[in-house]
Amino acid sequence: MFFVASKIIWAVIRPETLFMLLIASGLLALWRGRRRLGFGLAGAGLACFALIAALPLGDLLIRPLETRYPANPPVSDVRGIIVLGGAEQSNRSRYWRMPLVNGAGDRFLAAIALANRHPEAKLVFTGGRGSLRQKGPGGDVVTQQIFLSAGLSPARLLLEGKSRNTAENARFARELVGGTTSGTWLLVTSAAHMPRAMQSFCAAGWTGLTAWPTDFRSLPFRPVWRRLGWRLAENLTTLDSALHEWLGLLAYRVTGRAQEADCSAAPL
Repeated sequence: MFFVASKIIWAVIRPETLFMLLIASGLLALWRGRRRLGFGLAGAGLACFALIAALPLGDLLIRPLETRYPANPPVSDVRGIIVLGGAEQSNRSRYWRMPLVNGAGDRFLAAIALANRHPEAKLVFTGGRGSLRQKGPGGDVVTQQIFLSAGLSPARLLLEGKSRNTAENARFARELVGGTTSGTWLLVTSAAHMPRAMQSFCAAGWTGLTAWPTDFRSLPFRPVWRRLGWRLAENLTTLDSALHEWLGLLAYRVTGRAQEADCSAAPL
């Protein structure tokens, strides 16, 4: 129920949905003869779209998430590398008969580079169908194709394709490795998603984790006049990602699926 409810609620409260509801409400008010209210609501919706297109407001929200853990941290004696799903495109991969990834494909690039750097480490992938309407194979099928095509040994791979969210990623991945989480484990996922991922894995009983964030979206702070532009799709995508992670982190904390705990590996 949590999985279904989270998808439905997010579909309703995401920014573009709220903006469109403002415009639709304005048009309805105009149709009913309430011109002042109608123009106000529709104008507010259009103004929100224009503001998002002109200013990268999502950067302000996503940067605190992306800077929570350092990029390229020093590591040694790595026992395993855990890659979270969400970057693979199962349906398109099946249709085009080749492994395809989305904008979070940096997760696979980082995982392959780390696997080559630490040849003794196991490579764990956890990710299934993260959409209510997704059909076909889970993310493990596409991921296996990606890792094998990169020349990695099948004996190193531990793959599961049933988990549907981050909490299940943490739980199923622990089951996949036999419940033993001693040693140093690298957790690879998008930088904005890393705080929720680390807290979810801590709640699931993992220890010895080192965050390996990738897929960064934000840039260092610059004056407003140097950030003006017209990039509605790009800015809206970043804003969606930021809000999704902040709300997801809140929901996970409230429901006990994430916890602030020190389950990280000891510093070098």
